[in-house]
Amino acid sequence: MNSSNVGGLVRREAAVLSSLLVLVASVVWSETQAFALTNLVVQLALFAVVAIIPALVTLRMSYVDIAWPFGLVALGVLTLVFGDSSSRPVMAVAVIYVIMGARMGIGGLVLLIQGELDKELPRYRYQRLRWRRASFGSERADLTAEILVQALSNVTFLAIPAALAVASDRAGLGIVSAIGIVLWSLSWALESTADVQKHRFVNQSKRLGVKRSCNAGLWRYSRHPNYFFQWMQWNSLVLITAPLVTNLFSESMTLPKLAIFVGLLGTSATMYYCLVYYTGAVPAEHYSVLSRPDYASYQARTNRFFPGIPGRRPKENR
Repeated sequence: MNSSNVGGLVRREAAVLSSLLVLVASVVWSETQAFALTNLVVQLALFAVVAIIPALVTLRMSYVDIAWPFGLVALGVLTLVFGDSSSRPVMAVAVIYVIMGARMGIGGLVLLIQGELDKELPRYRYQRLRWRRASFGSERADLTAEILVQALSNVTFLAIPAALAVASDRAGLGIVSAIGIVLWSLSWALESTADVQKHRFVNQSKRLGVKRSCNAGLWRYSRHPNYFFQWMQWNSLVLITAPLVTNLFSESMTLPKLAIFVGLLGTSATMYYCLVYYTGAVPAEHYSVLSRPDYASYQARTNRFFPGIPGRRPKENR
């Protein structure tokens, strides 16, 4: 095994280890124990039926685009089941999980009905390039491992806002949480706007019989505005639940509570990495450069992730 293979495996194992530590903390902490264990069972069952079994049969992991978002819906429902339904933060967090998950999940079902999942989606074809550097030696093993990584995210970092809401005791909706709700609403609307603009642009290009890179509307300021505003929705969830940390730590500081707090910060970092490097911008652009003659020019004048002034050569870390 060469050094790049070792490096890839080390990074993957470090990510899995940190996720497991967050999971252990949420299970050990009595306030979130029942929620965490139930969510673990629900997510594993959902991913097994919707993603892992189809992947093992078809050798395609695109079905995870149905399992993962409906896992978010499940998180929203479990937040209501285990949290105080009279708490405004609990209700806000639950509704946000359900709306985000249902929107993407329904989109995945539409792709399934239209036959788009009969072939592997580009971002998952890109994963196979990574497997050349860090593979378990079997395509089915690699598929299962990649799907389980996404399942693991739904029981660790991406479940932390829900866990905090569940642990809160009749918390009110303060100014910080209110700002978070407004930010989420705006980000959700802008992500939807970006998707609509892209859909219209693609349909217009098809009618003209040309293959162009979308630079309409929000796409003039970022090559992936939909991913950016999806990330901002997760940041909004962090903002909504951040005040709950103060309430929970007011009595005592314990290692599980500290791990949950660090995990909350990891929610934003996890989604940033996913949306830029793991299944987002980088995999998408690998194929965009190959299929669209004007994409290199579009890259040169438009920021990859963070919106910026068009026409200036961006730094790739923006």
